[in-house]
Amino acid sequence: MAAKSASLEVPPITIGRMQVTIIGTSPLVCSRFDEKAIQMMVDKQMQKATKGREAKDPSDCFMRSLYPIPGVLAVLHEDEDKVWAEGRFGFPSIAFKAAAVRAATDAGAKMTDMRRAFHIDGELVEIKGDAPKMRRDMVRVGMGTADVRFRGEFTNWHADVIIKYNQGVISISQIANLLRTAGFGVGIGEWRPEKDGMWGMFTIGPEVHDLGAEKI
Repeated sequence: MAAKSASLEVPPITIGRMQVTIIGTSPLVCSRFDEKAIQMMVDKQMQKATKGREAKDPSDCFMRSLYPIPGVLAVLHEDEDKVWAEGRFGFPSIAFKAAAVRAATDAGAKMTDMRRAFHIDGELVEIKGDAPKMRRDMVRVGMGTADVRFRGEFTNWHADVIIKYNQGVISISQIANLLRTAGFGVGIGEWRPEKDGMWGMFTIGPEVHDLGAEKI
């Protein structure tokens, strides 16, 4: 007797859109893996002849640690007391999503499920507020070797984030609570709470905007 083939009915899903303002509660420190470092790795793997280690340029390291918004000129400023950058800068949107997904485990949800439930628009989320300034930190690399890193820091910062989500899986209020939990316990950027630090912490503004929905 031939087995009957079952028909699979997949109903359309409703995609909602929302906007929240992320408000930093501790400094956001950037450490972008830039093209120069990537090219050095490629050259090494291809066994190309390389120059000796170049002298470290703090201002150059600082600028290369930031995520400039494409098409916008970034200008370096220096005086006796500080180094800072003028322009428009962002931070990878995936970092905010990863923080929220990680925070979902505190509520007993599976990270694999949360990764499919919502997405953040764009590759970069623009960071607004005070201009980024250069900071200098001692770090341990490799086998505990000490090194000095020059990185960009946003002290007073905020960001407007647009999120798409599957209304059949998660709600606006649940995403808002995930972001609050993520900002307190996970964070983004260097030395965040997830990495035993205290930078990159955030909360969200009081207004969460519903931007409507559509079926797909």
